[in-house]
Amino acid sequence: MAAMIAVGLWGACLGAPAVWLLPITFPVVMALGGALGIMGIPLPSVETGIALSAILLGLMVAFAARPPIWLAGMIVGFFAIFHGHAHGTELPTASNAYAYAAGFVISTGLLHLCGIGFGLLSRYPWGGIAIRTGGGAIAALGFCFLFSVL
Repeated sequence: MAAMIAVGLWGACLGAPAVWLLPITFPVVMALGGALGIMGIPLPSVETGIALSAILLGLMVAFAARPPIWLAGMIVGFFAIFHGHAHGTELPTASNAYAYAAGFVISTGLLHLCGIGFGLLSRYPWGGIAIRTGGGAIAALGFCFLFSVL
């Protein structure tokens, strides 16, 4: 969840077109990763990739990183594969794969919207500090998850 909020938050910090491009890229690529997981195609170190996504995306927000839009999209897309694969491999056996995929894609979009909403704090003088602190908190959660995986 933290990484998905970070995608929306980072997009909001980067401004247009990243504010819509990153939150669209993530669920599209995540759905592809989910399909790989459903098909049983192995992806090494999925949990580590998920933890690293929260760390890196949180640090991007915390340090107000402003890479070129293509690079930001590549970073988000790369990590989305891991998140999608995890969802795909965890598909409940009695579940409809399409309904399950629609659910995790819609939920992801809503988490991105939460991040974008948080990014609106940048309008206030203290907002930048709150946003960068939030990015640091997301990175810290990622480190906690990484240590629990290792």
